Amino acid sequence: MGSTDGNSTVGQHPKYARVILKLSGEALAGNQEFGIEPETIQNIAQQIKEIANLGVQVAIVVGGGNIWRGVSGSAQGMDRATADYMGMLATVMNALALQDGLEKISVDTRVQTSVEMRQVAEPYIRRRAIRHLEKGRVVIFAGGTGNPYFSTDTTAALRAAEIEADVILMAKHGVDGIYTADPMKYPDAVKLDQLEFLEILNRGLGVMDATATSLCMDNDIPLLVFSIGELGNIRRAVMGEAIGTMVGRKQ
Repeated sequence: MGSTDGNSTVGQHPKYARVILKLSGEALAGNQEFGIEPETIQNIAQQIKEIANLGVQVAIVVGGGNIWRGVSGSAQGMDRATADYMGMLATVMNALALQDGLEKISVDTRVQTSVEMRQVAEPYIRRRAIRHLEKGRVVIFAGGTGNPYFSTDTTAALRAAEIEADVILMAKHGVDGIYTADPMKYPDAVKLDQLEFLEILNRGLGVMDATATSLCMDNDIPLLVFSIGELGNIRRAVMGEAIGTMVGRKQ
C-alpha cells in the first residue's frame, strides 16, 4: 500500500490509505481505573467510523491492561507464560467490546484472534484480513501474537508489516506524544515532534518495547504517537495534521 498523499501537505484526502490503530487497554477504560467504559468505547468507535468513511482501511490492535496487567501487576509470582496467555484473553474481551461498539453504529467489523476460538472470532489469516480491509471492513486483531513474552506493541508492528500498513497510529491515554522524560514526573520534559527509531532505543524512551521498535525500524514502518483523549484526533492523524510525535520516516 502507498500513501494517498505523498508529501506532508495537509489536503482534502487522507494521508494514509491503510493504517494500524494501536489502542491500549487503558484507553478503553476511560476515566475508570479498570474495566471497559461504554461511553469511551462509543467515542472511539465514532472516531473510527469517521476515518473509515473517508475510505481509510482500518486495522486495530488492542491491548488488555485494563483487565489484566500481566507480570508487572495482577500476575505477580505467576508463571510468565501463563500470565501472558491470560493477557491475550483480556485483549479478546476488549476486541469484542470494540466490535460491538462499532457494529452498533453500522460499521462492518471482523475480529481475528491469533489464539483460535472460532465460536467468538475468526482465526488470524493474513490474506483474509487484507481482503476484509479491501472490502471496507474494520479488522480488530486480538490475542497478541499468540505467543507469550511478546507485547501488543510487537503485535502492532508485526501486523503492520504483514498487511503492509502505511503507518501505526499509537493512540495513548493521558499523553499527547513522546517526551524527553516522563511528563507526569518531570514538568520540564520537552515534547518531541519527530525522531528516529534508533533514538528511542538509544535514549530509552518508553514508547514501545525494543522488539516492537526494532521491527518497525527494520521494516520502515512509521509510527505516530498521539493522544486518544481529544475527540477527532484519529481523523487529524490520518489527514496528516501536525499532532503528536512522528517516529521513523522523514516528513
